[in-house]
Amino acid sequence: MEQAKKLKVDITKTVNLQYLVNLPKGFDSASPAKYPLLLFLHGSGERGTEIEQVKKHGLKDILSHNLPFIIVSPQCPEKTKWSMELDSLNALLDEVLNNYPIDENRIYLTGLSMGGYGTWDWAMTRFDTFAAIAPVCGGAVLPDRIENLKDIPVWAFHGEYDNVVVIEETKKLVNRLASIGGNVKATYYPKIGHDSWVQAYQNADLYVWMLSHSK
Repeated sequence: MEQAKKLKVDITKTVNLQYLVNLPKGFDSASPAKYPLLLFLHGSGERGTEIEQVKKHGLKDILSHNLPFIIVSPQCPEKTKWSMELDSLNALLDEVLNNYPIDENRIYLTGLSMGGYGTWDWAMTRFDTFAAIAPVCGGAVLPDRIENLKDIPVWAFHGEYDNVVVIEETKKLVNRLASIGGNVKATYYPKIGHDSWVQAYQNADLYVWMLSHSK
């Protein structure tokens, strides 16, 4: 005997994320001013419980520019990936929006390697939130949802010699997005391996580009 059944149940998940918050120079919580938000997702090597690890790659280059953003950098728990923690990231973003003066028309997302995957995948599932995204040396677990990014500006980065996440992972997403009329561009670094985040995040034009876009 074969039976077809359906289960519908609400499941509660406890979210336990550490995160760093870097406030811009001159930040005044008493001011009515609202600030752009930049969310940074680190790579797989920085997972765990030591929050200082989040600064190991990428973030230090971002912070070197003294940007006008509030910058939030969560730490992914061990034995999981950002693309599997999208509900946790959504809870984090809601927490940040409730506690900091954020301009909700200027929320930006970037990440490297595992965080590059998280950037693509989170944006595909929360496409009504981000003003622009910048995935670095990543790919997507959810590539079939690429159409959701058609109206979000994307600047992707990858090193041509990357043997950890091959450049084709970025190219196929960029090409697919371009084919449906998406606002997408890519920078491919010749003779650069997996650490293309150094060049990407040291490029001041990236942040000018982000701030040129709002929802």
